[in-house]
Parts: sequence; structure tokens; C-alpha cells
Amino acid sequence: MKEKLTSLIEDALHPDYLEVIDESHMHNVPKGAQSHFKIVVVSDRFEGLPLVGRHRQINGLVKPLFAESLHALALHTMTPAEWQARGGSFPKSPQCMGGSK
Repeated sequence: MKEKLTSLIEDALHPDYLEVIDESHMHNVPKGAQSHFKIVVVSDRFEGLPLVGRHRQINGLVKPLFAESLHALALHTMTPAEWQARGGSFPKSPQCMGGSK
């Protein structure tokens, strides 16, 4: 799943930076589920788009994967200038609030 997500985003957005992080182990899912991901993507294709537009763009790209094992995405979408202003960092994910973890 990680490779599919990476490929779809790279092909469509030609990002300056892309990190696809499998966070499934942080959730109450079967071992090896590959269902929960954090995606950090920096692309000049986000220039002029509001946050919701950026998220819609990513969700549109990966929509077919939700019919497979993909369940949840945490999206961090930035322009190169926004990425630079943040010092090349992104927020840590919170602990899962559901299940037994």
C-alpha cells in the first residue's frame, strides 16, 4: 500500500518532498494491515489552493485504494515556501483514541 500511495502522488504532483508513513501499528488493526497512513507532501502544485482543495486532490488520487485495505489518511500538504517556513518539519501524530491501543 505504501508503494501504491507513493507512486500515485509522485506521478501526479512531482513533489519536492514526499514521505508516506505507515501508522497502522498505532491503531487497533491486525498486524501488517497497512491501513492507516500519514502523508507529508510538498509541491508547487499546491500554490493558490486552500487546504481543503489540497486534501481533495490527494483523496481523489488515492480513492481507489480505499476499496482495498486503505482506511485512514493524515495529510500534511504544503507549498515549498510553507515547508521552508516550517523548517522542514511536520506535526507528530496523536495516539489512537479507539480500540485497545
